[in-house]
Amino acid sequence: MQPANPAYAEVLQKMVLAMPMARELGLQFRRIEAGEVDIFIPYREAWSFRPGQMQATAIFAAADFAAVAAAGTLLPEGWINASIDCTLKIVGPANGDALLARGRVVDAGRLLSVCAADVFALRDGKESLCATALATARNIEEKTR
Repeated sequence: MQPANPAYAEVLQKMVLAMPMARELGLQFRRIEAGEVDIFIPYREAWSFRPGQMQATAIFAAADFAAVAAAGTLLPEGWINASIDCTLKIVGPANGDALLARGRVVDAGRLLSVCAADVFALRDGKESLCATALATARNIEEKTR
C-alpha cells in the first residue's frame, strides 16, 4: 500500500493525539506504516473490569483507534477519517499491564475504508489475543475556508 501523503505518520499522530479520548486513554503509537499501526494503551484501574483485567470499553477503544488510524495512513493530504461502524469480538480476557492493538487496512476506498484490528493483552512481555475487530471508516475531505 502506498500512502498518498508522504507526511502521513506525523499527520496521523497529530490528528489522533489531539482527541481528548486518546489522551485520556494514554494512547501511544508504537508503529506507523502505510496501512498498519500499533497502538499501546497502559493498564489503568479506571478502565478495569476487575483488578488486572481491562474492561470491554477500553478494548473496544483500542481496536477502533488502531483500525481507523491504519486507514488514516492512506489518506491524501487534507483528508481525515472517522469511524462509522465497528464490530468487536472478545475472544479472551484482557489480563495484563497494557493493551496492544494492531490495526490494518483491509480495503481502502475513496470515501469508505474497511479496516481491522487485533487487540492483545500484554503481561511480562507476552502477548495474549483478547479481541478482534472489523471497522469501516468514512474518509472526509476537509474544507478550507
